[in-house]
Amino acid sequence: MLRFSALLISAILGTVIAFIIISGIEAFIKGSGLSLFGDVWNPNAGRFGILMMIQCSVLLAVSSLFTGWFLSLGCCCILNGLAPKFIANLLMGILTLMTAIPTVVYGFAAVFLLVPLIRDALGGTGFCWLTASMILSLQGIPTMTFIMNSAVRSLSSETKITATALGMTPIQHLSRVVLPLSSKAMISAAILGLGRAIGDALLPTMLAGNAIRFAKFPLDSMRTLTAHISLVLSSDIGGGEHFSLLLSGALLLTFCAVISFISRRFGRKINL
Repeated sequence: MLRFSALLISAILGTVIAFIIISGIEAFIKGSGLSLFGDVWNPNAGRFGILMMIQCSVLLAVSSLFTGWFLSLGCCCILNGLAPKFIANLLMGILTLMTAIPTVVYGFAAVFLLVPLIRDALGGTGFCWLTASMILSLQGIPTMTFIMNSAVRSLSSETKITATALGMTPIQHLSRVVLPLSSKAMISAAILGLGRAIGDALLPTMLAGNAIRFAKFPLDSMRTLTAHISLVLSSDIGGGEHFSLLLSGALLLTFCAVISFISRRFGRKINL
């Protein structure tokens, strides 16, 4: 039964992946005259370029990962001796609560709190790259922190006696022994954070402004591939927009596969 279940699940996943890839290839072939990889989105002129959305997706995912990963690392250090125990317990409670908050609540709160703040302080509409990046970073912190914390706690308990015998302080033990040995978990957390950021649809749709253009500055509005898929699915079932949707889905799947492959190759190189 276990073998059958494993084969069945693998077959279902393989079928879904194959459908997405084949649909994307078919959309690219059939939409060869629609400039799907172009830098112009003008349905009236028959041009459905998604290059701007690809750029925006990468920018938003990388920027949110950069901020969220370092914040997660700081949270992990606080949970493992960098702060008094009551602060660590309080932080753990907050992180646990954050994991139970639906994504739409993050977006809803940002619309009424963060968007006006950015609009009044920095200008623009407030629905921009900066707003979406900040909330995506916040959403990904609990997951990345828990991955890091699990590895750090395990390695800390294994090396604590040796570090104490060598005269290391708890901070030295954490920074010079445990964190370097936890590099695999740190990379895994970053990979997961990047995958979640590039695959999130609701927050970019609600907060990024959905302007189809290249984003150059943090206050620029943008539309990501995931937001594009959400908007097209709700308003169109055929034509060039539909081809761009299928191609966007295939590209997102390819991005995630490439990220996973690179992480595995990199892990082998550093003997993880």
